Amino acid sequence: MKLIRHGQLGKEKPGIVIDNIYYDVSSFGGDYTEQFFESNGLQRLKKYIIDNKSSLKKLSKDIRIGSPLARPSKIICIGLNYADHAKETNAALPPEPVIFIKATTAICGPYDDVIIPKNSVKTDWEVELAVVIEKKASYIEESVAMSYVAGYCLHNDISEREFQLERNGTWDKGKGCDTFAPLGPWFVTKDEITDVNNLKLWLKVNDSTMQSGTTANLIFNIPFLVSYVSGFMTLLPGDIISTGTPAGVGLGFKPPVYLKPGDVMELGIDGLGSSKQKCVAYAG
Repeated sequence: MKLIRHGQLGKEKPGIVIDNIYYDVSSFGGDYTEQFFESNGLQRLKKYIIDNKSSLKKLSKDIRIGSPLARPSKIICIGLNYADHAKETNAALPPEPVIFIKATTAICGPYDDVIIPKNSVKTDWEVELAVVIEKKASYIEESVAMSYVAGYCLHNDISEREFQLERNGTWDKGKGCDTFAPLGPWFVTKDEITDVNNLKLWLKVNDSTMQSGTTANLIFNIPFLVSYVSGFMTLLPGDIISTGTPAGVGLGFKPPVYLKPGDVMELGIDGLGSSKQKCVAYAG
């Protein structure tokens, strides 16, 4: 299944995509939250759609599409998980996954504007595969990790490099600004993706290709990451693990290239759709 959420910011309703047509499923009851996933929501929704397909309401093509997930308890990000990205940023390959947390207040829709933060001079882009957890996970083994995965979505892990790297402390300062986590357009259940370890990722800025990679080049693969992260914190249903970005970020250019108001990012991953965001200046 492909799940969407639609409507005004903060008032999104659940929806579904069938044969590239968007439908409202508000009458199913409940949003795509932690409670949805932990209460066997995917299976209940699948049955609901089978039973009610003929009466589902089609959505207008003009309706706003929000994040496909209601606010999760946390977004866990993996840094430097592609060798080519580590190289372009002059970082050593990590012996273990680099973990940082991205604020859930950064979440926005796949076509929403991205706000360049106040005093920012180094806002950057990162196309990433996001893994969504289906059930509570703590200290799980790698061999069973995929049974805890609900599916995937597209994530632009936008980053302010000065805040991240030059303002002392952890990376989180440059990762959690408002609108710095566009998600979607869809949440796609894992059965829809034949080989998650061989998906193409790409990102353009103003129609120029900046990133072009494949999940085949992940340093730490998805089962390992789910198991590894669960050893440091309990993963709750609906939580996101964003798996890192390939080479081609603005920081890696010589000289570096950063986003400015009016720039347009477009990005996508095989099977997970594409998104597009325009950059706007912070307005107070």
